[in-house]
Amino acid sequence: MSRQPGVRSSMVFLPRERLSALMDHLRSEGYRCLGPVVRDGAIQFASLAQADEFPIGWRDRQEKGSYALQAAGDARMFAFANGPQGLKPWLFAPRETLWRVDGRKAALAFEPAEVEDARLAVIGARSCDLAAMAIQDRHFLGGERPDGAYAARREGLFVVAVNCTHASATCFCASTGDGPATRDGFDIALTELDDGFVAASGSERGARALADLGLASAGDVREAEARARVAAAGAAQTRALPGRDLQAALFANLMHPRWDEVAGRCLSCGNCALVCPTCFCHCEREEVSGDGTSAEHYREWDSCFSEGHASIHGRQVRPDIRSRYRQWLTHKLGSWHDQFGRSGCVGCGRCITWCPVGIDITEEAAAVCGAATP
Repeated sequence: MSRQPGVRSSMVFLPRERLSALMDHLRSEGYRCLGPVVRDGAIQFASLAQADEFPIGWRDRQEKGSYALQAAGDARMFAFANGPQGLKPWLFAPRETLWRVDGRKAALAFEPAEVEDARLAVIGARSCDLAAMAIQDRHFLGGERPDGAYAARREGLFVVAVNCTHASATCFCASTGDGPATRDGFDIALTELDDGFVAASGSERGARALADLGLASAGDVREAEARARVAAAGAAQTRALPGRDLQAALFANLMHPRWDEVAGRCLSCGNCALVCPTCFCHCEREEVSGDGTSAEHYREWDSCFSEGHASIHGRQVRPDIRSRYRQWLTHKLGSWHDQFGRSGCVGCGRCITWCPVGIDITEEAAAVCGAATP
């Protein structure tokens, strides 16, 4: 990986009208630009041709099971918390072929799938997204056999992060220690002010990009304002987990009556796992061509909430919603510590917003574990 999280430059000021120049620079380096746009009533990541496609003047209102956009009428481009997507779909594809088999030859021919070698610059990733990416990096790139498809996409990723200056009602990254300020994992980090952005680099290629724009120093006043706006976003958060390490408390309460209560509301739809930026469960399947001469082996996203995910040798080991929800929560906030040395929750709040019945992970964790947990 060419990214070097320890690299930092002095703060520079990027006028709002110069953001398009940064995008032009990234394209000249071979990157396709991806960023937030308003689409289908939500702020989603999509390919960008120009800077005026950003959600200029839009605000989000997020509550339990509720998401709406409002026009504020100003020039701010990133004055919202997040949309349903993190970085996960662009690194860990929702569905991708792993290998193919061709039976039309003298002997069966097994061929690995080709991974598209495309450079992607994501503009607008948040601190929670970067924390989630670090977890996914450890899962897909750690160990003796790194995932080739993930590694190729990760190597080609250029991250322009945006520090949060706005918190939705479902955000709680301050309680997990993952925001609202970015710490590492980015090439460039922006903090939006009324007239532009305070910018800093986090890698050598990020520093080169800012240097090529010939920007002036941000100055003490703008830097102080940027820090104050990010701090205010953290202070505005009203939700929190009862602790950062809930493993002992969760596993001491596997028979808590709250599991039955939440199971009565949960639809087992899997929305929480789909929008979660850290969930990496998947299934693998085969698809045979219509004439039976070839087949492909592919993987696609799966979750603890699907019946097939817990089917082992024809036996369903988690046959009801109670056991599936309990598995999701105890793994996310509990046994994740055994795998990664931290919780699997980065406090983005997406699972709360996009749950169709408004189940709140912070409320469920507090009900099972109690409010006074280390």
